[in-house]
Amino acid sequence: MIWDTLAAIPWPQLTAFVAGGLVLNLAPGQDVFFATACGVQGGPRAGALAGLGVGMGVLVHVALTTLGLGAVVAANPGALVAIKWMGAAYLAWLAVQAWRAPPPDPSARGSVRPWAVIRRGMLSNLLNPKPVLFLLAFLPQFTSPAFGPLWQQLLALGLIFAFTGTLITIGYGVAAGWLGMRLGSRLGLLNKVAAVMFGALALRLVAR
Repeated sequence: MIWDTLAAIPWPQLTAFVAGGLVLNLAPGQDVFFATACGVQGGPRAGALAGLGVGMGVLVHVALTTLGLGAVVAANPGALVAIKWMGAAYLAWLAVQAWRAPPPDPSARGSVRPWAVIRRGMLSNLLNPKPVLFLLAFLPQFTSPAFGPLWQQLLALGLIFAFTGTLITIGYGVAAGWLGMRLGSRLGLLNKVAAVMFGALALRLVAR
């Protein structure tokens, strides 16, 4: 069982893994900036839903890594480039949509479409090749044949990483949403700010 495999990992090693994952997730990256942009544009609920969608995307990456498919994708430079450019195009499209959107209505900021925001967060994560490469490099450092089947270790550690990362990303999104609510009535530029953030993410993705 996966829980038995997880229990076989020494606590110091498991603690180091969790601590390392928390530090990495707290450092703002594409997922955090995406949830922040959604929070700024749509409020705390939108930020939380975007973070949840990002977490669902991470779960897909964890599954690919566990099944060995992540290594296949990582070994194919053409696939990585294609995913990167699709992700950049998607973020650029979101930037255009946000820039052209009318000023947000404070009374309607809580009426976001949950699945639409979740889907956007999930696509943003899935169309970023970096999580595949990261998981392939990070997770195996904390595994050992002595702890049980390798795939079970990768799955268990991946689920922990996805869970903590999702909570942190949601926190960023909610915080940005609350800040946006406090500033929105005075600035009226929330959509433009979100558009700039989406556009910057697109440029950052293709520049690396």
